Amino acid sequence: MLHVIRGIFIALSALIGGFIGLQYEHPWRGVCAGVALSAGVLFLEHAFSRRFVGMISVLMLGIVAGFVLSHFVISALYLIPALREVIITEEDPSLRLYVEFSVTFFFTFLCVIAIVHTKDEFRFVIPYVDLKRQGATGKPMILDTSVIIDGRIADIVETRVVDGPLIVPRFVLQELQQVADSADKLKRNRGRRGLDILHRMQRTKHVRLEIQEVVLPGVEGVDAKLLKMAAGMNARVVTTDFNLGKVARVEGVEVINLNDLANAMRPQVLQGEKLTIRVTKPGESPGQGVGYLEDGTMVVAEECAGRIGQEVDLVVTNVLQTAAGRLIFGRPAADGPPRR
Repeated sequence: MLHVIRGIFIALSALIGGFIGLQYEHPWRGVCAGVALSAGVLFLEHAFSRRFVGMISVLMLGIVAGFVLSHFVISALYLIPALREVIITEEDPSLRLYVEFSVTFFFTFLCVIAIVHTKDEFRFVIPYVDLKRQGATGKPMILDTSVIIDGRIADIVETRVVDGPLIVPRFVLQELQQVADSADKLKRNRGRRGLDILHRMQRTKHVRLEIQEVVLPGVEGVDAKLLKMAAGMNARVVTTDFNLGKVARVEGVEVINLNDLANAMRPQVLQGEKLTIRVTKPGESPGQGVGYLEDGTMVVAEECAGRIGQEVDLVVTNVLQTAAGRLIFGRPAADGPPRR
């Protein structure tokens, strides 16, 4: 449907350009100018997507408001006899045109500027969210089902490091409700946990959590709708789904994976440093024992297969970064006996 409308727009622009060019005996130049102008408008529409629609909405509303306001101002000026005699004069009939044009231009410009500075009070792009609010310096962040159920997002926003609005689309809330109503006990508990997390964030005063009703005809699947919505709003998607993050990067959508954030926040461990772990189980290779740091990082301890259940002082020999997280290798420190 959009392609048909764009085609009609180009055809009408070419036709109007041809009629204008015909007045100057150059119809083909007018046609080319009309096609070029319409192509430029369509390029802007494609480049800025929904932001282009929002910008046009601001201009159109400002122009309409400016014309209406200037009409009443001009009518009020004509009610003053002295001004009316000066403005409407047969000696200089163009004076009336200049005055009316100046008043209309001034109030139209004033209305556009006023709407731009108060745009957070309007919803120009339906069904998308409000244009960026005054005082919000960060991009909107759209939460998917996995990150809501995960629950760590509530702890993060309570630290006040998130300065943008958090958006939960209605279709994500519906999916969360379906999980909470599942016959499977584990899924039901996960869904109810997600609803509790949302309620917790709503009660946090400094958190701006918005439930948005979004209609995306022709787009199937929650993940596809999330990416389409984020692209149209120039927003970030917050998730713990590794595959969704990959698809988002391919489509040019910014994504925040909480697992990557958690890995980045873990303390750095360098070769030669000492650390203490409790060996909990044997490793895959002979002689290896496995333990964990407080943040859950796995530590492979060489020559510790016989020390299961003991606390061992290790010297870090290697640190590997894998897709699942960090993996630390170490050997028993030379000084000090193992502790029970």
